[in-house]
Amino acid sequence: MDQKIKATIIIPTYNGEKYLNEILKAINKQIYDKFEVLIIDSGSTDKTIQIIKRAQKTQKNIILHEIPNSEFGHGKTRNLAANMANGEYLVFISHDAVPAHKYWLYEITKPFEINEKIVGVLGRQTARPGCFPLLKYEIRHVFDKLGSEYGTVLFYNDKFANRIHIQDTLSFYSDVNSATRRDFLVNVLPYKDVPYSEDQIFGREIIKAGYIKAYAPRARVHHSNDMELDEYKHRMFDEIIGLKRSGAKIQKVSILGLIKRVVIGSAHDSFRIIIDNDFSIKRKLYWLLVNPIYHFEKWRGVRLASRTAINDYEAHDSHSLEKIRKR
Repeated sequence: MDQKIKATIIIPTYNGEKYLNEILKAINKQIYDKFEVLIIDSGSTDKTIQIIKRAQKTQKNIILHEIPNSEFGHGKTRNLAANMANGEYLVFISHDAVPAHKYWLYEITKPFEINEKIVGVLGRQTARPGCFPLLKYEIRHVFDKLGSEYGTVLFYNDKFANRIHIQDTLSFYSDVNSATRRDFLVNVLPYKDVPYSEDQIFGREIIKAGYIKAYAPRARVHHSNDMELDEYKHRMFDEIIGLKRSGAKIQKVSILGLIKRVVIGSAHDSFRIIIDNDFSIKRKLYWLLVNPIYHFEKWRGVRLASRTAINDYEAHDSHSLEKIRKR
């Protein structure tokens, strides 16, 4: 292993042409000692490969490894990348997450110097312009509750963590923007080869095993899932099934519970929309009418997943957004 390479940025790609060029340009501007970029593509049929090969002409630290789509697995492919990487630190970023500034790589690896027990780092995500309000406000809420936008926060297990919501916050993890030690991932705790939420399972196992997770809010990326309204239910189905597989306790949602959550969530969002300076008056009126429909689709997906067994693979294939898009 080349000891001079401090970090390997790993990007799994599949038809990622929309943001990939912007991501690679942002990565090329990073101020960091020495790093490499390892892209694992799983059978893209758009311009993803052309974009990567064009970038390789000027960015000599980009490595492309192609695998058949049938060999892709969220945990399996990341483990493959970990074994191929030369960096001491492995930085995972999705093919639709754009580093927000030139110190992103520095910020997401710096917490490892605090304590050797820190084996996972989670960076902040901010929604892209144009993201629908429900998702925009949810992303903001998830990361705001992890801590200040400025200082690194450490999460570890202890006697005080005796409630489910505390455990969920301690273990929350997302490979949209994360980092770990290569030696730890390869030799101690590799990703589970699961259909979804390999990152959430990894986060839970870190905390359960007595290690520390760090939240580095200054390691920020712009990211929000691009979804049509009719896809949102299926996306939420994937997320809840993934959480159930990671060990999270998900209560079944009744019809009455669905209606209650839609009404309350829509009301809260309506106030946020009214005071949101990112929206014009015309756009505010539009979202005041349309955003409640997103809430309805969200809770339809949550309800369906909450009532689906984790071993009902036929239902998973039928309702999963990933499966639907591939079909």
